[in-house]
Amino acid sequence: MMPFLLVAAVGAFTVDSFRFESGVTLPHVTMAYATFGHLNAARSNAILAPSHFMIDHHGYDWLLGPGQALDTTRYLVITTEMFANGISSSPSNTPEPFHGRRFPAVTIRDNVRMAHQLLTDRLGIAHVRAIVGFALGGQQAFQWAVSYPDFAERIVVTASSAKCYPHTVVMLEGALAALQADSVRGMHAFGTVWAGWLFSQEWWRRELWRSDTARGRSFEEALARVVNAFAVYDANDMISQMQTWEHHNVGDLRAIRVPVLYMPVTSDLYFPIGDAKYEAQFIPHVTLVPIRSLWGHPAGAGADPADLAFLNRAIGRFLNE
Repeated sequence: MMPFLLVAAVGAFTVDSFRFESGVTLPHVTMAYATFGHLNAARSNAILAPSHFMIDHHGYDWLLGPGQALDTTRYLVITTEMFANGISSSPSNTPEPFHGRRFPAVTIRDNVRMAHQLLTDRLGIAHVRAIVGFALGGQQAFQWAVSYPDFAERIVVTASSAKCYPHTVVMLEGALAALQADSVRGMHAFGTVWAGWLFSQEWWRRELWRSDTARGRSFEEALARVVNAFAVYDANDMISQMQTWEHHNVGDLRAIRVPVLYMPVTSDLYFPIGDAKYEAQFIPHVTLVPIRSLWGHPAGAGADPADLAFLNRAIGRFLNE
C-alpha cells in the first residue's frame, strides 16, 4: 500500500552561530525539516524521524500516512534533514572559508543537538511520543536517548547500530577511497563499491532485482541502477556523511531509560545483526525484533512489500503500547 502524504510545512531552521564538536564554529547554520499531520491540543502526539544517508524530508514516506505506523491523522511527524545532505548546511552549500572539504567534521551528536534546538526553539516541542530512525537516523535515535534521556517516550531503530564497528569502517573506507581519489570519476567507482554492500549476497544470487519492486531486466541493469543513483549528489557531501557515520559511538547504552524497539535486518551488510544482538544486551528496556529478509540493508526501510508490511505492523504496535 502506497502511503498518502500531507505535508503541513517544509521549513529551514537557522542559528546565527553553531559550534561543532570538532571545535569549529560556523555562522548561519541551517537544518531543514518538514512536518506531516498536526499537533494536538495537549502537544503530546509529536514523533521525530531523523533523516538517513543523503535523504531529504521524504525519507520516511514508507511509514507515513493514514493506516501506516506513523499515521498522520493521529501524529505530528517531524522529519529532519541531517547536516551534509545538500539541503541543510553542507560542504556543497556553505561559502568559503568552509566550502567543500573545508567544511567542519560533523558528528551524530552535532545533528541531535541542532535538531533539539529546532524542536524546542522553533516548534515549541519539549517532549515527543517517539523517535523513529532508519540507518543514520537510527544512530541519531540512539543518541537522543542518551543525550536527552527524557525527551522521548520510546525509540525505534531499524537497520542501524549505536556504534560503527570495524567491519563497517572497512566498507566505508573503501567507498571513501573511491570518492577521495577523484570527486568526478570517483563517483562511479564509489557506486560500484556501494552496490556490493547494499543488498545481500542472496539477493544477487536469486536475481531478486527481477521482482516487481526492483523491476530490473538484467544483472547489468540492476548494477547500473545502483551505481548511477549517486550521480546527483555532491561528492564532498557524501564524504562528510560517511565520516559522520564512521566515527559514531553513542556511549553508554545502559543510560537509555525508555523502551527501545530494535529491528536489525538478518542480511544487512552495513549494520550486521550480530552488532545489534551484542548491543541489545546492554540496553535495559529493549525488544529485539529481526527483520528476516534477503533484501539486505534496504529491508530496514521497507524496500520489499513483505518487509514494509512487517515494519508497519511491528512499529505500529510498539507505538500504541
